[in-house]
Amino acid sequence: MKDGEFLDTNIHIYARDETDSEKQKIARQLVKKIWKSNTGAISIQVFCEFFWISTRKIKNPLTPAKANSIIKNLSTWNVHSPNYENVENAIKKVSKYKISFWDAMILESAAAMNCHTLWSEDLHDGAIYDGVRVCNPFKL
Repeated sequence: MKDGEFLDTNIHIYARDETDSEKQKIARQLVKKIWKSNTGAISIQVFCEFFWISTRKIKNPLTPAKANSIIKNLSTWNVHSPNYENVENAIKKVSKYKISFWDAMILESAAAMNCHTLWSEDLHDGAIYDGVRVCNPFKL
């Protein structure tokens, strides 16, 4: 999936969270663009994080059924199911890039799927990690 675009959990959360209308608008536009281009990539980790955050941590939490429905729709994207080798590679990224393990796992999934872009606000905008460029859609 050389043309793949991986969306970090925070983008999916902002698309549903009404707390920041400007970020919600930007996130929704990005998700819509990626749906149309058929380049979406996601991981099991993002599914788990999305469910947890969207049903507990946003201002107007989603019901478990609604969160599950969104995840089911996103499962039509290219989905990465990490294995031990991916965990081991993420652990190496923690030391190499001085980032959190969870961010390293997101990067590892994007790299394992040969994505050219990781959309996230959690890593350095414009940085390239193992061939994956990080783009913060809120800085464009």
